[in-house]
Amino acid sequence: MNDASTCRNALAPSLAKLNCRWPCASRHHSIVHGFSHGRRNTTDVPHLQTIQARMQNDQPVGETVRIVCLHTADSNIALFDAAARAAGFEALELTHVVRADLLAAAEQAGGLTDAIAAQTREVLLTLKDNAHAVLLNCSTLGPSVNDALTAQAAPVPVLRADAALAKRAVENGGKVIVLCTVSTTLGPTTSVFAQAATRTAADVEVQLVSGAWERFRAGDTAGYLSAIAAAAEAAYENGADVVAFAQTSMAGAALLVTGEAKPLTTPAIALAAAVQAAALAA
Repeated sequence: MNDASTCRNALAPSLAKLNCRWPCASRHHSIVHGFSHGRRNTTDVPHLQTIQARMQNDQPVGETVRIVCLHTADSNIALFDAAARAAGFEALELTHVVRADLLAAAEQAGGLTDAIAAQTREVLLTLKDNAHAVLLNCSTLGPSVNDALTAQAAPVPVLRADAALAKRAVENGGKVIVLCTVSTTLGPTTSVFAQAATRTAADVEVQLVSGAWERFRAGDTAGYLSAIAAAAEAAYENGADVVAFAQTSMAGAALLVTGEAKPLTTPAIALAAAVQAAALAA
C-alpha cells in the first residue's frame, strides 16, 4: 500500500466528521498570490509566495477543510498538491506559504537558533486565521513548534510534518533508517524520531546522504534524487525494515527505489495528520 492510499484510508473518518466525501473525480485549481521583500520570485531573498489549491467535485459537498502549509522550498508545493490529488480529496483547500529565508538563516547559523525559532513561531501564528490546521513542513525549523505556540494558536492545531512522519515510521517497531540531506536537520530529526520511538520497539538510525543537498542547491534535481534512492536501497540491503525520507524535497526519490519496499515520504502522511487534527479540533 502506497502513501497515497494509506493517507486516503486514514483520512476517511476525519473527513466524514468534517462533512466531506470522496469524489469520483476532482478538479485541481491553483490560484497564485504572492509578494516579496526585495526581488520577486527569488529564492535567495526573503519572500512569501502563496498558492491556493482547491480540490472539489463539480458540486462540492460539505465544509472545505483548510490546511495552511509553511514551506522553505518552492518545489515542495507541487509535491503536497500531488499527494492531495493522489488521495482523491474533494473539499480540501491547501494554502502554501514559502519562507526560504528561514531555512537559509538556519543554515548560515549552523542550525536553528532561538531567534529563528521565534520568527518561525510568529509566522505560524499569522497563518492560523481562517485555517482548520497549520502544518510546518521543514525539519530544520521543526523544534519551533512548542507547547507555548500550541497554546497560543488554539483551537487551531499547529503540527510538525516530520513528527507525523516519525510517528508513522516507528509504529510497527523494527529497524528504521531515516535519511536526511541537510546537515541542519540531523539534530531535530534525531530528536523527533527518538521521541516517537519511545512508544514502540523501533530501533532508529538517522543518516545524512552526503553531497545530496549540494546537488539540490545547484539545481541538479535528477542527481539529488538519484543519490537519495541509492542511499535508500543501501539501507534496505543493510537490514532496514522501514526507510523514511525526513524532508519533503526527497519524496520523488521513492519512485526510483527498486524492490517491493518503498520509503515513507512526508506529504501524504503529514496531510493525513493535519486533516485528522483539524477534525478533532472541530
